[in-house]
Amino acid sequence: MNFWTQRSIEFANQGNYLDELFRIYPMNPEISREIDESLWGKVEQEFSARNDKKLLETLLRLPLFPIKDSYIAYLRRDRGAIERNPKTVGRLCGRLYELGLPEIRKRCETPKETNRQIGPMFRRWLQSGACGFPLAPEKDFRKTNGNAVLDGNDDEMLQWCADALGYRREKGPDFVAKIGRSYVIGEAKFLTDFGGHQNAQLVDAFSTMRAETRENVRKIIIADGVCYIPGRNKMYTQIVKAEADIMSALCLRDFLHSL
Repeated sequence: MNFWTQRSIEFANQGNYLDELFRIYPMNPEISREIDESLWGKVEQEFSARNDKKLLETLLRLPLFPIKDSYIAYLRRDRGAIERNPKTVGRLCGRLYELGLPEIRKRCETPKETNRQIGPMFRRWLQSGACGFPLAPEKDFRKTNGNAVLDGNDDEMLQWCADALGYRREKGPDFVAKIGRSYVIGEAKFLTDFGGHQNAQLVDAFSTMRAETRENVRKIIIADGVCYIPGRNKMYTQIVKAEADIMSALCLRDFLHSL
């Protein structure tokens, strides 16, 4: 088994793993989404007037639509479809009128799902300097002679890795570090349960491991969560047999300093 994987498993099963992990992935109390009150006033106006098209158009401007329906995403991307599809508009608005304004507002204020909050948490933790190396924006990272961690958004990380490291994947890595004359790139995952979507997240991380890069690039998976619980589950079996650099974010600092 990979040394860093073994160390992560031991810590998860013997130490205060969850207490320490909370520093990286703080699950904040659910906070309701904010609604633009001027937009909400228009929702109330169009709802009272039973103006189906205008009601739908206004609600689509809010971050969260109050009902789940497979046609909503299409209407968000093509507002002209509202004019062309009166039966769909009528069907959706019928459901809205049945809900009533108080329930519509309540649903529009629903807090973001926890898994949608996880992505930025790892980056904020890196920006705190917790991994022991300074962060540098792309223009400084490219010319630095010392050790550093690349600080950028998804597009910037992808573009830099493609240009400088020969990285060939449509999705950029979550972590890029320069250690001496070599580079480390990694995908960060917080796997909250077994099966389904979470298994797919681990598969996605392994895709980064297999991505084409130049020879001076070391690829890692920064995984946390249930994957370190011993058993016959697919996640645990995968990481144990992989013999790759798979580790908890809590081991990342030590790993980087060992290089």
